[in-house]
Amino acid sequence: MNSIVVKYCFAALTALALSAIPAAALEQNCRFIQAKPDREACYKRQEEELAAKRKPAPATDEGKALETLRQSRQDDDAVYRSINNICRGC
Repeated sequence: MNSIVVKYCFAALTALALSAIPAAALEQNCRFIQAKPDREACYKRQEEELAAKRKPAPATDEGKALETLRQSRQDDDAVYRSINNICRGC
């Protein structure tokens, strides 16, 4: 039984490794393009894709964040008030 699990794991890892090779090769293929305009277009596409990946996440609505913070503080205050009414050491 144990050898069967090892065989399946090995097969899965091999398939995963082979599927990752083309993804890595896509980034390196621009330098092998012979025609200069095509090569520059390839580099430009890569720059645009990289810029899209690095683009910061859109800012959240500050009004909504402040409302959430205010509600959280109100809830905390209510809990602290109820804790003060508990007899300690009775």
